[in-house]
Amino acid sequence: MKIIILGAGQVGTSVAESLVSEANDITVVDNNVEHLTSLQERLDLRVVTGNAAAPSVLDAAGAQDADLLIAVTQSDQTNLCACRVAKTLFNIPTRIARLRSADYAEHPELLNDSNFAVDHSICPEQIVTNYIRKLIEFPEALQVLEFAEGMVTMIAVKAFEGGLLVGKPLNTIPLRLPNIDARVAAIFRRDQSIIPSGDTIIESGDEVFIIAATSHIRKVMTELRRMDKPIKRVIIAGGGNIGFRLARAIESTFNVKLIERDRRRAEVLAGQLSRTLVLRGDGTDEALLDSESIEETDMFLALTNDEEDNIMSASLAKQMGARRTLALINRKSYVDLVQGGRIDIAISPAQTSIGQLLARVRRGDVAAVHSLRRGAAEALEVIAHGDAKHCKVIGRRIEEIDLPEGATIAAIVRNTGQSRTEYKELMPYEVPIHEVIMAHHDTEIRAEDHVIVFCTSKKLIGQVEKLFQVGWGFF
Repeated sequence: MKIIILGAGQVGTSVAESLVSEANDITVVDNNVEHLTSLQERLDLRVVTGNAAAPSVLDAAGAQDADLLIAVTQSDQTNLCACRVAKTLFNIPTRIARLRSADYAEHPELLNDSNFAVDHSICPEQIVTNYIRKLIEFPEALQVLEFAEGMVTMIAVKAFEGGLLVGKPLNTIPLRLPNIDARVAAIFRRDQSIIPSGDTIIESGDEVFIIAATSHIRKVMTELRRMDKPIKRVIIAGGGNIGFRLARAIESTFNVKLIERDRRRAEVLAGQLSRTLVLRGDGTDEALLDSESIEETDMFLALTNDEEDNIMSASLAKQMGARRTLALINRKSYVDLVQGGRIDIAISPAQTSIGQLLARVRRGDVAAVHSLRRGAAEALEVIAHGDAKHCKVIGRRIEEIDLPEGATIAAIVRNTGQSRTEYKELMPYEVPIHEVIMAHHDTEIRAEDHVIVFCTSKKLIGQVEKLFQVGWGFF
């Protein structure tokens, strides 16, 4: 696939890193020569310097025969203009735009082909906000991932000495969770993947990925990793886009304090947040944290635009008694370095938000993609189409499917053919009823199933995609 990426910032760089390894023809456009030079030295791709929305620059980037345009510059206006130019002058089939402002979401008609011609829009800040909110709801988790429009949840947890996961074979889990079907999809031990079987015994320190129906996941987590007490008090350091969005999203449920360094920004936040206590100060100020009873804080979130400040403030908060800490860190190498010490969870914003972009690039009908373990692994929700004659997975039991080593089918979401009546503004409408099926060796895949596949390495993605492709004779 020939792909043009506009913007060599954090998001654009992460997208390029993910896609260049999959035999795609990538061209990156930016007006920062240093960023482009650094990217070209590390990755096998082309670069073009210039205004990302200029027709001559897009022409030089190969827009005449490009398959996909991904506009992820810092400017909404540039991204929108680039999509319009790409459609009008070059007829690029698929156009994706990063939109930071919430205004466009309220007026989707502006994005159709008659206006800015955006096929898909993403807001990384909102994706990261939603992701952190899930981690607050499941504070014992390292990652919380949803599939099939929220019907299935996969959670990553660290096994600890004395915990219910440790020292027992996986086939004993059903004994502790009667009437609940949950599955361990993958285990990582000392950064090496282990394909789980019933006899696998989890060791302390293992990173374990557990999947279950969302309606059951709370019970699963309660049994497998009990917390001392739920999250009640939250301190957010940083009142930027993510800090503000998160405070607004959780302030009705939790006791929230937000620390912002800039006086004017703090005043704006105080006016827009109804139940959050906004404090003007620095998240690395020991005296401020002490005065705000950091030792009684259940979760401290360092969400400023400065990753060094985030590392320092989260580490300080942990040292002073905060029960759990999280920090936004842009560089993946830093994430691996600090997570698991004084910082419980380190998040790369670009890596967290990349899944929605990857879902548009994957071959076949991919409904969702989640990047795992800082991009090393991936979980996909693939819709099976066709019939047993033209698709290699339909009509076959999982044990009969030629999955590459390291790929696991973890769960299936299936339309039961039944529906229930719901009401919107007193008008009835029918909603299809789906069932969540945990995958076992004898589970058979049917047409239109949503199949959740865990890949321990990105190198396996192409092989998995081919399994789900439909032969030409079907059409």
